[in-house]
Amino acid sequence: MTGIPKSLALLATLLVMAVCSADGDEPLRFNAEDHGEPGNTAPVMQPWRTVTLDPTHGGMWVVTGDVDGDGAVDVISARNVNEGDVHYTSTAVAQRLDGSVIWRWGNPDIGRREWHHDVALQVTDWDDDGANEVVLLTEGFLVELDGATGAEVRRFPIPAEATDCLVFCHISGGEHADVLVKDRYRNVYAYDWSGRMLWTVKEPGGYRTSHQPRPYDLDGDGLDEIMAGYAMLDHDGSIMWVLSSDTVELSKGHLDLVRPMRTGTSPRDWVFVGTYCGAGCLACFDGAGKTMWEVPGFHYESVNVGRVFPDAPAPQIAVDIDHVPRGESPVELFDSDGNRLARLTSDYCRHHKLFDVDGDGLDELVLANARGVFDNTGKRILTLACDSPGVAMQPGDMDGDGRTDIGIVTDTSFHIFRFPDGPRVKPGSPSGCGVNFSLY
Repeated sequence: MTGIPKSLALLATLLVMAVCSADGDEPLRFNAEDHGEPGNTAPVMQPWRTVTLDPTHGGMWVVTGDVDGDGAVDVISARNVNEGDVHYTSTAVAQRLDGSVIWRWGNPDIGRREWHHDVALQVTDWDDDGANEVVLLTEGFLVELDGATGAEVRRFPIPAEATDCLVFCHISGGEHADVLVKDRYRNVYAYDWSGRMLWTVKEPGGYRTSHQPRPYDLDGDGLDEIMAGYAMLDHDGSIMWVLSSDTVELSKGHLDLVRPMRTGTSPRDWVFVGTYCGAGCLACFDGAGKTMWEVPGFHYESVNVGRVFPDAPAPQIAVDIDHVPRGESPVELFDSDGNRLARLTSDYCRHHKLFDVDGDGLDELVLANARGVFDNTGKRILTLACDSPGVAMQPGDMDGDGRTDIGIVTDTSFHIFRFPDGPRVKPGSPSGCGVNFSLY
């Protein structure tokens, strides 16, 4: 394709894909488009709550949970510094649902409101005392803040560049959760609750790290294994297995994301779906590292697993194609065998969820940027009223009714939409987004 602009080459490829599925035979169930400002073709849902993010310390990275102990969810947002692709958290602010500030932390004179990656700040009850803490990574340190006051409880040193993201897991068998920190793509470091380093792994399996290492207890022994990139690590940091591919060159990129499609009590019971940044692939593999299928060809990014079509192999997969011109951004639906089922193209589909809005057992597709809910024909059935296009989205029980709500982050606000017939949360789940929220 020498001399053909990349955008035209991509468009030509998508046009070919528009009439065929992954195996080249079956037509797509829908190939819909939705562009620009939401029209008046669908009912408009107003947010249950809108929180204007604090202008001095707030940013577009948002996590949620009850930090002041009053039983209601709170909104914690953060800014971050980016210097040569090294990131650290520079401010944090906790706000109630009425917008009032509970506390502020950090230096508002540095950092940025926006992001292009996870920001290293999470909310969790790390010491298991029944009250949430806010834990973040700032320059050279892990910092734990009291959730109710924002006062610094403690800090311990970490490698200077290992401030890209943090993940809570259970790998030491200790009384409290352990934590993983990492630099951008090379090193993962594990610490216990006291700040003692447990292990470190450089370029797991010979490849770059993923954006957010993911903990899974594959064998049911109470200790997590860690999907750190293309490699699965045992709880002690040793390598259990490394993915391989017959269709793409893994070294061209890294594992963007992994999500389970099936769980079990032994590694081979588990089935995962993942996206390979740079290598350009959507892949399915089991918990022992055996690849089951691959769909190469595009920069697949974020994945959701659910059920949209009642008559297709389940679970089904929603995945966007990123790094394309604005307005040519598709999210595609696949069945559990890797067959492409449908496509919806919008201005920007990077942040999406599969979510059963009406309780009928089938998921709808929610797009943050488009502020829309779409059914299994690709039709917009609901518009979510926000002050501007969404830049991120998170599910969670935001109102305490035991059902999952949707929060959409814009450049200035966090909008919460209640779905009274939405999915029930698991008993005992914390309010808000829970632990280890990720953009990926």
